[in-house]
Amino acid sequence: MKLSVIRWFILALLCLSFGLPSGPVASQKIQWHSYNAGMARGKFEKKKVFIHFYADWCAVCKVMENSTFKDPVVIASLNENFIPIKIDTDREVETTNMFRVKGVPDNWFIAEDGEVIGHRPGYISSDQLKNILKLILNGSGENQ
Repeated sequence: MKLSVIRWFILALLCLSFGLPSGPVASQKIQWHSYNAGMARGKFEKKKVFIHFYADWCAVCKVMENSTFKDPVVIASLNENFIPIKIDTDREVETTNMFRVKGVPDNWFIAEDGEVIGHRPGYISSDQLKNILKLILNGSGENQ
């Protein structure tokens, strides 16, 4: 009995020391999906899709990763309102070619039915992305 209490006490200390992801802590990162899973989920959940094409060697992509995609408002908006998809252009050549990506970073916004809403190549700051996401959610960014 004493050993069991000690184990629970040690477990509790470890959890407090390292923390357990829950609530707001768990959503401090964008929940990226693969292309096939993300597109299927977007249609199933009737959500818009955000696709980010990148490459490991791309310095500008790393800047977006470390600034734009660390902004809490961007994270919350993408996780709650979109299905975010991240595609490595060097590893997923077929999908990259399908979207005719010529350079990275490259960002696409897809409607619930799979139709392209818009496309924005190059670096996007967190403020710019927040504005774009807001426009798309309000319907102003959709092609007529």
